[in-house]
Amino acid sequence: MNQVHRRLRIRELLEDREFVDLGTLCRELGASESSVRRDLVDLEKTGIIKRVHGGALAVQPRGHLLDYSWQRDRQSDEKRRIGERAASLIDDDQTVLLDGGSTVAAVAERLVDRSLRVITNSIPIVRILRDSRNIDLTLTGGYVFPRLEIVLGPLCEHMLSAVAADVLVMGIGGVTADGFSNNNTLLVGSERKMIEVSRKVIIVTDSSKFGRSAMTPLAPLDVADVLVSDAGLSGEHRLMLEAAGIAVVIA
Repeated sequence: MNQVHRRLRIRELLEDREFVDLGTLCRELGASESSVRRDLVDLEKTGIIKRVHGGALAVQPRGHLLDYSWQRDRQSDEKRRIGERAASLIDDDQTVLLDGGSTVAAVAERLVDRSLRVITNSIPIVRILRDSRNIDLTLTGGYVFPRLEIVLGPLCEHMLSAVAADVLVMGIGGVTADGFSNNNTLLVGSERKMIEVSRKVIIVTDSSKFGRSAMTPLAPLDVADVLVSDAGLSGEHRLMLEAAGIAVVIA
């Protein structure tokens, strides 16, 4: 593949996925790491992409899976119920790690008056909790991903490695028998670190995420202790979760 075709292919990949890591680009293009790095440098000069640690981001992606405002309005009634039920599983005075995403933000809305220590990489969750007098709130450092309104990347992971949480509340992009998955490699890196430093993992997701895989594998099913979903969760998927040792809660 010559240079022109490589750069067209890089643009296509980033339009569909928003972030692509360097290893994936090399495999997709059949090119060396040094060639791909040169392509990324030149494409960044045109304003089409932005180079970040480990890969590249699209400046103007066409998809909406990684758009917080679109996610927030999607299945909002189910998310409100999930948020209320998941919040009831958290005890006062715990240290709670809140992942980004609109479903986790629905949990945060139910925690405003609680006495908690909250660590998050979510800018919307900071807005929700910032005026609470009972919550000790910490925002991680890292790269700001504007469309998802989250902070992620190596600096975020480094900070997360220095904390410990009683409970992690995390959203996901897909659930199958193979495990949980999400739509961005950088996001998955931060979420894996969150799982690593948390004693209990609560997954919050609406039933539409079941039976499909998002772009990047995140973790096997057995990392989760509890999964909170809506009444649309099928019996088959509930049995799949319970077989993995997950307590299923229907909101």
